[in-house]
Amino acid sequence: MPDHKQDQTHAQVQVQRKARRGGWAAQTGVFLAVAFVAAGTCGALQPATGIPPEVLQLTQFGPALAVAAAALLWPARIRDRLAGTLPARAGRPADRDAPRPPATGRAALLLTPALIIALSAGGLLLTSGTLPATNPGALAHPLALLAAAQLLGACAEEIGWRCYLQPLLRTRFGPVTASALVGTAWGLWHVPALAQGPAYAAGFLTATVALSVILGLALERVRSNRLLLAGAFHTLVNLGMLLVTDETAPTAAPMLVFGAACLAAALPWLARARARARRTATAPDRITAATAHDAR
Repeated sequence: MPDHKQDQTHAQVQVQRKARRGGWAAQTGVFLAVAFVAAGTCGALQPATGIPPEVLQLTQFGPALAVAAAALLWPARIRDRLAGTLPARAGRPADRDAPRPPATGRAALLLTPALIIALSAGGLLLTSGTLPATNPGALAHPLALLAAAQLLGACAEEIGWRCYLQPLLRTRFGPVTASALVGTAWGLWHVPALAQGPAYAAGFLTATVALSVILGLALERVRSNRLLLAGAFHTLVNLGMLLVTDETAPTAAPMLVFGAACLAAALPWLARARARARRTATAPDRITAATAHDAR
């Protein structure tokens, strides 16, 4: 009898695990559907709000609304899906005893936008002989306001892309594959950018996939403050595009240069991840462990 009960329990566990693994596709589908529809709705409502699009685009709140929809549909899982989004609370022994990622990784993440903008500027100088830099004083709105609004919008996006969808896909795929899939969805979500023509769209999608790989690999072992880190990275890239390289112009050449710069900046992160994988087979980080075997 004990053996029979053990076999029955084992069979039930296997069925539960298969059901949990199958759930990632439904959660991903709902998230993407709501993110696209909500972004379009927010964009249509923007003129009525009076908020200038150059300050803040309401479409950026689409992913945040998609996370809210997922929380309503899967309330028992949302806490684990968003594990590590905010700063860690003090006094938790598990967090104090867990190995911490080196601070150099976070610093490298926040310095990478400077590398991307420098590579973009160099590429534009080589290809066109000019650098379309913008004087902050010539902007229609104060730079501090733009930076604050950009951070708000970036965090509204990143709570969906990097804090929800990335950990969700990590329950099924490796870090590079999950990051590339998130970057592809992120790029396709920018529908107006894709409407600028095939070359522009190709450069833009290259950029979003490369940026997503950088963020995915940089945040892989980070257990807290993921939202602020991802939002700050996103904001710095956007401000660099606005002030230095003008990849926002609807012409293909600057966007192709920007995409190539993002791809080049992603290569050291890929090499670092490959070297780490060769050195040691590490256990999954807390984000992955919390979402990969959700018993609820």
